[in-house]
This record gives sequence, structure tokens and C-alpha cells, in this order.
Amino acid sequence: MRFLPTGEQSEFARTLHGLLGASQVPAAVRAWGAGDHGPGRALWSRLAGTGLFALAADEAHGDVGGLGPLPVELALGFVELGRAGVPGPVVETAAVAVLLSELARPGEEGEGDDRYDGYEGGEGLAKRFLPGLVVGEALATLTLPGGGPYALDADAATYRFTVSAAGELRLAAGPGEPLESTDPARRLSRPAADGELLATGPRVLAAARTALVWARLLTAAQCLGVGEALLASTVAYVKQRTQFGTPVGSFQAVKHRLADTLLALEFARPLVWAAALGLAPWEVAAAKLAAGGAAYGAAMTALQLHGAVGYTEELDLSLWLRKARPLRDAWGSPAACRAAVLHER
Repeated sequence: MRFLPTGEQSEFARTLHGLLGASQVPAAVRAWGAGDHGPGRALWSRLAGTGLFALAADEAHGDVGGLGPLPVELALGFVELGRAGVPGPVVETAAVAVLLSELARPGEEGEGDDRYDGYEGGEGLAKRFLPGLVVGEALATLTLPGGGPYALDADAATYRFTVSAAGELRLAAGPGEPLESTDPARRLSRPAADGELLATGPRVLAAARTALVWARLLTAAQCLGVGEALLASTVAYVKQRTQFGTPVGSFQAVKHRLADTLLALEFARPLVWAAALGLAPWEVAAAKLAAGGAAYGAAMTALQLHGAVGYTEELDLSLWLRKARPLRDAWGSPAACRAAVLHER
């Protein structure tokens, strides 16, 4: 099994890194949290231009821009999104592309049809929604059984999909009831129960389970990127901050804390790559558990070692600090991921 990215995969990650480094992402994050989605949508369009969201759509739908499914490439891309702190329902949009691609696959022999009067079929749904998603013209949010009760950024999303425990895929008409969030740039809402019924049946539930695995994987990749950004910022800061005329980074206790943070991230990294290669639900849950914990640990380290300045909103560090805990719990809390691993083993 290969755990290192290929040259082509690494080049894709470097392309995203360069694009995001030149895009004034912190300003877009602050605007997004204030309700101004313009800078975030412009950034979204540039990301889509690299083919990022097309990687989640099956290449069988090449007529609508699908290039995948390529989970390793997509995970590499989402590490960069996490490192840059990109706002918006990026995981949800990719998961919707996976969901629609799964519904459009030909059914296995003997598998029941999912239809009702007026159902346009999986292929019809793919052609209706995927083109806008893969080119960045449309954003989507999604709630799935086992994925948490709240929709992310429903006020900014073009499409708001929900899958019920009964296997009903609906397109909500409105953003639903807004809720408070730890991260102002992660705007949550309780999705409306009604909406246009798009599909129903066991194949919807099967597609939803696949989309949930992808959502967990990409959230784990985001966590890894957030943790790396927090660690890099902290290392740079402790080299500059002095105490008793000496940089605090030279203190043994500070070195140990940073080393522990680095080790947690480095142990999580191969789990994320292994999960992307195999997409086994329990491996994805293990990767999410490790990466989410490492990111949250990096946030606690950054907050402590930055001292009082770490608590200020004016410091860009706060944009990543506020993401670590919500991402740790998104698309599978630590308890849910542990349960998934234990159930399999």
C-alpha cells in the first residue's frame, strides 16, 4: 500500500496551496462570518477552476464535468482548504456530488427501483444538479442520517439537500431555522422537514451511507490542514516572543508541547491517506478520530502558547482556533467514530 502521494498528486496540492496563498482567505472568512458571501464565492469559483469539486463526481458523468471519484486527490485538496481556513460548505458540496453520482449508477440485478410518481431518476438528478456544482456556480449543503442534525451555511447554499432516516431525499426550499455556532464562519441551521421529494427508497439510503463516508474523510483532511496551520503559526510565534530576554520557544516545556502536537498530527496523516485509499467506513472513522483530536490539540497548544493575545479576534489565529472544535465534531463526533471502529473490529 502506498502512503505517499505521487508527483502529480503533490503538484495538484501545490497548485491549490499557491492559489489559496494569493487569495486573501482570512478576509474572505471574516466577510463570510458577517454574512457577506461575495469574497467567499469568488474564491470558490477559483477553486472549482482547478477541478477540485469535479473530483467527487463520477467520470461516467463526463458530460457534466465529472473527473472522479478520486478520494486521495480530493483529500489532498481538502488538507489545503483546512490549512488556508476556506469558508463555506466545501465538504457538503463534495458529498452531494458523491450522493448524486451513486444514485445515478445502474442498479444491481435484483435491486429494487426507487421511484414514485414524478421521480426523474438518478441520471436525471445528476444532470440537473452536478453541472453547477462541479464548476463552482452552485454551492450545496447536506444533512444525512448519522451525520448530525444541522445544515451548514444553508443561507449561502444554492441547493439544500436532506436525506431522512426513511430514505427520502428532499430539496429544501428555505435555509431553515438559524442557530448559534462556535465559529461565525460556520453558520448552522436546522433544516426544514418539507421540500421537493427527489427520490426515495433503499438506494437513497445506500448512497447516503457512501456520501457520509466521504464527508467524514474530507472533514478529517480539513482537520489535518487546520492542525498544521495552527502548529506553524505557534512555532513562528514562540520564536519571536521573549521572556527573561530569551525566546520562549527555547524553553523545554514549550518544546515538549510542540513536539506532542506535531506527533499527533504525524500519526493522523497516514490514517487519513489509508482511509482515502480504501474508503472502508471504520478506517475513515479512525482517521477522523485521530485528525480531529490532533487539530483540537493543536488549537489548545496554540491558544496557550500565544498567551493573552491568542484570545483576541483581531489575530488571524482566531479563525483557525474557532474551526478546530466544530470540525472535530462535524460528520461524526469522537464518540460516534469510536463506535464505528469498535463495531467493525
